[in-house]
Parts: sequence; structure tokens; C-alpha cells
Amino acid sequence: MSSSYRDLFVSASDGLKLYARDYGLLSGAALPVVCLPGLARNSEDFHELALALSTDAFRPRRVLAVDYRGRGRSAWTSDWRQYDLGTELGDILQVLTVAGIEKAVFVGTSRGGLLTMALNVAKPGLIAGAVLNDVGPVIESEGLIRIRNYVGKLPMPATLLEGAQILKQVSGPQFPAFGPEQWEAMARGTWHEESGRLVLSYDPNLMKPLQELDLTKPMPDLWQLFEGLASVPVLAIRGELSDLLSNKTLFAMQQRHPHLTALTVPGQGHAPLMEGAVLHAISNLIVKVETSL
Repeated sequence: MSSSYRDLFVSASDGLKLYARDYGLLSGAALPVVCLPGLARNSEDFHELALALSTDAFRPRRVLAVDYRGRGRSAWTSDWRQYDLGTELGDILQVLTVAGIEKAVFVGTSRGGLLTMALNVAKPGLIAGAVLNDVGPVIESEGLIRIRNYVGKLPMPATLLEGAQILKQVSGPQFPAFGPEQWEAMARGTWHEESGRLVLSYDPNLMKPLQELDLTKPMPDLWQLFEGLASVPVLAIRGELSDLLSNKTLFAMQQRHPHLTALTVPGQGHAPLMEGAVLHAISNLIVKVETSL
């Protein structure tokens, strides 16, 4: 338990324990924000964003940051085949039901963006606005291959500082603009302390669904899912060096969505951190959403 957020534990439909960080006021006029992380990431990635939004002097709001099953403080499943978008979609809907959130702005990084698009179909009216952080309707195989090469395969560090160095060695070309603080932030979302030592903050079996993919073939496009967001404001963020969301796809998203704002983050790849210009752009998107309601 942190002084800045409440711990929310929810039972999934199969009884698995799910977790979310719950920041800010439980009620109020401001629209809540729901944060959905990347494949092997968790609620830690949204801490600075959630703090900024939940403690805003003029319009504080509730922010819910979700840990998918097998990540963060949610329980691991005994069947790795449950690490799929359909199961995770059901889990998120369960968390939202328990939290009493019926409409929100969704901030989805990578896999979280895919789930945001799917939620819009599963529960019409739920999505008031969306932030798609370095993900779109076309997913580049190059990025998936790179991710598959390290998920569940990282050496175990003795300290977070050592963990930051490991991540820099693995992902340095994606983030040449990162300094020590950014690498340490990435490490805090990758490992956590348990019984006096660092342990991985996700189930290594997450790599198994990736191994099942035939990445020699193009991934199916998701344009129909993306176009379902046409009626709500969308902020699409791309890391300048991203190998998962191409500049070509980002441009096509702008052409197809009448209310889309695009932001390219220099010096970062997949996926940009929630800091600086990204935080500012997300705040502006939320204002735009509330103005449009």
C-alpha cells in the first residue's frame, strides 16, 4: 500500500487474483482515466502520470492502473495460453465493474492500446477518449521479433542499478536519449524486491504465446478495430525510433481518424515513457475529451 494510491484486488471470472492501483478521488465530476500497460509491463509505468492527474490542483481525478494476469501484483496463471487478449479483455471488464467505472479515458501502451480498441467493441460507450502509446492497427514484425528475443530471458540482477544496466544493454538502440533516471524507471517496472532479493515482475511464460506466432508472415491488420474509435478523440504517440509502429502507419491513422492528434517522441523507441511532452499531451487530450462531452 502506498500513500498515493489504494490497492484494488479483484477476482477474475476464473477466480484468479487481479490487481490495480487506484489513485485519487473515488467520485467527482472529472472523468476517470484507466491505464493499460504493455505486454510484460505493469502499473508502475503509469505512476508519474497517475500522480499528476490525481493530484491536479484544478481538476483532480481518479486514475486506475491495471496489472494484467501474470504481471505486477496480479497472480500468475497455471496455463500460459490464458496470456491472450481475449482473457485479458474479460479481466479488465471485471476490474472496471468492481471499480464502478462506466466511462473513462483509456491510456494504452502497446498491448494496452490493442486492448483499448477491443474494449471499445466489447462495451460501446465505455471509451470517452483514447491514448494509443506506440501501437496502431498495423504491428511491425520487426518489433515483435525484438520483444520475443528478450521477454522472459533477461538475467536476474542483484540491484535495480544493475537491472538498469541490463536493460540499457538490451534496449539501448531504442532509447539513445535515456539517462540513468529513465533506465532506472524501466528497471522498477521489470523487477521488484521480494524476501530481500529482486524477482521478475512478470511470468516468464509470457514468452510462450510469442513463440507460437509465425513472424515470417505479416500480422493481421486491425484497421476495423481502430476505426471503431472514430467518434472519440484519440492521441497517437510514436517513439521516433519505434520498430513496432511505423511512421507510415501513424500517417495513415491521421488520414482515417477525424479527431486524432499525433505526437512523435524524439530519441525514444518502443514505447515512450510517460514523462515530459507525453504527460502534457495526455493532459491536453483529457481536456479535449471533457470539452467534447
